[in-house]
Parts: sequence; structure tokens; C-alpha cells
Amino acid sequence: MIDAKKSSLFEFGFNLYLTPLIRSSFSRILGQGVKIIPEKPVLFIANHSSWWDGLVFFYLNRTVWRHDIHMMMHEEGLKKHSYFRYLGAFSINRKKPKEILTSLQYAEALLKQGKSVVLFPQGDEFHLETRPLDFQTGVAYLMEHCPEVPVVPLSFYYSFGHQQKPELWIQQHPQVATKTLEHLNRKEKTLYLQELCTEQLDSLKSTVISENSEAFQSLGKRGK
Repeated sequence: MIDAKKSSLFEFGFNLYLTPLIRSSFSRILGQGVKIIPEKPVLFIANHSSWWDGLVFFYLNRTVWRHDIHMMMHEEGLKKHSYFRYLGAFSINRKKPKEILTSLQYAEALLKQGKSVVLFPQGDEFHLETRPLDFQTGVAYLMEHCPEVPVVPLSFYYSFGHQQKPELWIQQHPQVATKTLEHLNRKEKTLYLQELCTEQLDSLKSTVISENSEAFQSLGKRGK
């Protein structure tokens, strides 16, 4: 497993590159419910359909949440882009069961140290319209081992509207208290989150198609 080597200095410098990149790559970045989370740590989860997803999490953290976040990445991707280690990324290799456990135990340790963790429960990057989302059981494992840590689901939807550049729609959903699911086994917890996040993503999709952005605010403005 490749562990994180987070550097505040590198993170600051990378943000000088990332912020204008994010803002210039999309015609609009719209968010609903995206707000400060006073509870620390939390376990962030989201659908995974684009290489932008991880960068969007870093962007939201710098501009909104300001948590000490760490993110699980495929070992192959982290080897290719090793600089993500200095942003808090650590690896998982799903081809090796023992290393999966090692990565989950590493994430567990981070949460117990008060650091927030980002997981993409689908495990791989899939097309945005793939259904069901088909979650792996890693989130349920962490819920069992860190019952005091809430899960914060997010939905990302990328869409081409009326501009040359795509739009990014983001919804931050209410926290899921781990203790409310403690009566479920690991597979049942996983299925519950899978169905919840699928419903949330499909609801966001309907909103995007109807172009109803009244309840959304811009997350791409300078000074946000």
C-alpha cells in the first residue's frame, strides 16, 4: 500500500493551480447544500464517473469545508500521479485482498486521528449513467469500526448545457449517522447506501435535465 505524505505547503501551491483550472474548465459550478461541516472527522462518499471527481473534492475542501481530508485512490493511478500523496491520497489495490484490508485499516486510523476521509464506494470509475451504482463494502467496514463518524454523501453530475464548456452540478446530502444503521450487517449497510446514493443521483439528474437551478448557488465565483 502507498501511504499519504500530506504537505501543507504543497497543498497551498497546488491550490494556486487547481482553483483557476476548475473555474475555467466549467461554464457553471452549481451546488446545493454544499456548506461547512462543523463535525470532524467525517467520511465523504460520492459517485465516481470522471477523473475530475477527486480534484472537485480538493476544490470543495479548500473553498468550503476546510477539513484535513485524505482520499483513497487506485494504486495504479497513485503511482502514475504520485504528487497526489502530498495532497493526502493513499492507495488501494483491489486485486490483492490483503492490501484491501490494509488500506481500510489505514483509512480507519486516519478517521480515529480526526482526519476526514474520501471514498468512492463504486471502487472504479464508471459512466455517469451506469445503474445501479454497485458499491463495494469498504464504507460499511469503516462505519463498523468508526461508529462515531458520520457519512456525508455527495452527488456529482456533469452536463453539457447551452455553453461550450460543461456544467458541474453538486449536491451535498444530509449526514447518515452510522449508529442508525448499526442493526444492519455489512452487506445490508452497503446496499442501503448504494440505494440511497442512486436515488440521490437520479434526483439530481432530473433537476439538471429540467434546468431548475433556483435552489443552487454558484461555487465557481472568485472569493468563495
